[in-house]
Amino acid sequence: MHIEPPFGRLITAMVTPFDKDGAIDWDGVAKLAQHLVATGHDAIAVNGTTGEAPTTKSSEKLEIIRVVKDAVPSHIKVLTGAGDNETAYTVEQAKRSQAAGADGLLIVTPYYNKPPQAGIEAHFRAVAAATDLPIMMYDIPGRTGVEIEQDTICRLAEVPNIVALKDAKGNPASTSWVIKRTGIPVYSGDDILNLILLSVGAVGFVSVCGHTVGNDLKAMLDAWFAGDAPRALEIHQKLLPVFTGTFRTQGAILTKAAMNMLGLPGGYTRLPLVDATEAQIAQLREDLRQGGVPVN
Repeated sequence: MHIEPPFGRLITAMVTPFDKDGAIDWDGVAKLAQHLVATGHDAIAVNGTTGEAPTTKSSEKLEIIRVVKDAVPSHIKVLTGAGDNETAYTVEQAKRSQAAGADGLLIVTPYYNKPPQAGIEAHFRAVAAATDLPIMMYDIPGRTGVEIEQDTICRLAEVPNIVALKDAKGNPASTSWVIKRTGIPVYSGDDILNLILLSVGAVGFVSVCGHTVGNDLKAMLDAWFAGDAPRALEIHQKLLPVFTGTFRTQGAILTKAAMNMLGLPGGYTRLPLVDATEAQIAQLREDLRQGGVPVN
């Protein structure tokens, strides 16, 4: 089975740098986007969990899309999170995102209210009907409280502009069946499972660790799709300390700390997230070094 990746193979969910007072560092947004392009990315996802979307305003999200689009070459796709636990808001944000220039939408399962599968399906269909943009469904039950079940994914995969699935379910057996049944392009949404999901048919990654090890992730993808599984495994094992270390606490917190270590504009977090402690930064520095990231 050959499945084409609709947004390229390497995507990172980008952090949103804030200054100490909580304002967005717009120059930093552009610089981070350019850093991702320089480290092998095919696309950038903004306004996701790692971008602290729960604490940014709709107007800020739209400006982030514009700034990133202006900062990167035209062949780099810019996806944006537009999902919410209210379908009507999600539909309107999808329309606004399209008007702001987004190339695709990352739509998460409605969270907290735990809708039944019929409601989840109706939610995604409503968003798809409201926009011409290609949509990547985002299945992350650990955050939303409810999964998109296999049969629901299979029905939604028939919607013309639902073109991919970001899989952070942590259940490769279920993902295997989804790929076999639908052929939908699946992107790994959990860095430590990247290679495992490639082995069952995923087409690429929506990473967090791509901030620090984008070149390595690109090399893993290139090796895998060239048929060099031993090389892909070698890279996976090299990066295990980074995959583990980035998520010792919430991923945006430590990714921002890592960017600051590397002289890039990670900036600060917005409450209720809090910045990494000195002890967390020291541990992260060691994790990154063990994974081959050159930090001081």
